[in-house]
Amino acid sequence: MKSRKEEPAEPAVVIKGLRKRFGRQVVLGGIDLAVMPGETMAVLGRSGTGKSVLLKLLIRLQEPDSGSILIQGQEICSLGFRELNEVRKKIGFLFQQAALYDSLTVEDNVAFPLVRHSQLSDEERRRRVRELLSSVGMDKDLKKLPSEISGGMQKRVGLARALALNPEILLFDEPTAGLDPITASEIDSLISKLKAERKITSIVVTHDIHGARSFADRVVVLNDGRILTTGTFAELQKSSDPLITRFLSEAA
Repeated sequence: MKSRKEEPAEPAVVIKGLRKRFGRQVVLGGIDLAVMPGETMAVLGRSGTGKSVLLKLLIRLQEPDSGSILIQGQEICSLGFRELNEVRKKIGFLFQQAALYDSLTVEDNVAFPLVRHSQLSDEERRRRVRELLSSVGMDKDLKKLPSEISGGMQKRVGLARALALNPEILLFDEPTAGLDPITASEIDSLISKLKAERKITSIVVTHDIHGARSFADRVVVLNDGRILTTGTFAELQKSSDPLITRFLSEAA
């Protein structure tokens, strides 16, 4: 008896015809993109090409002018507040500036989503927070405030918080921006570790092509609000487009 062929996996994220403008400025002029489960996709492009706006649209921190966004097959652009929050629980977001609460300790920052969205007991929550902080090398700084740790350490805490609810999708907004090369490399290594150990679907907006080369399965290059190209680094190396050639030369 012949075995049945496995059905191909459905994309974790599907974007169709996504458009966004601010006044006369077209930030996204019709984006089509699919990200597969467990895939790590890097989004590259010059400043002002709509990279960060794309991430905010994916969790509706901003509203698109038109287009469709499907998260695990569910269209989110028409969801009400309660339904949207249920989808957001599946998504972790690491903001560019980590976005930690200044008045809360490292421990309490990571615990925040667990307090709001889980039924864990106090002891279970403390254990979970320590596990998360240990996974990013920050378990010895539980009682410190964000102002008492470095920018790279804040990014680590922000990542631990993004992982608190066991998300199936992670969004990174310029995770290495403003960091020295050594610290940036450590953050890149954490992204690679997540990819290997948790098989999380990740979209990483970055200007750091060196880092993207180390962790990305595929790369999207945005230019003037549109996708210039999508592919692996090997495929990009075959391109004759001058902008893509310049990107790659910067990583050489």
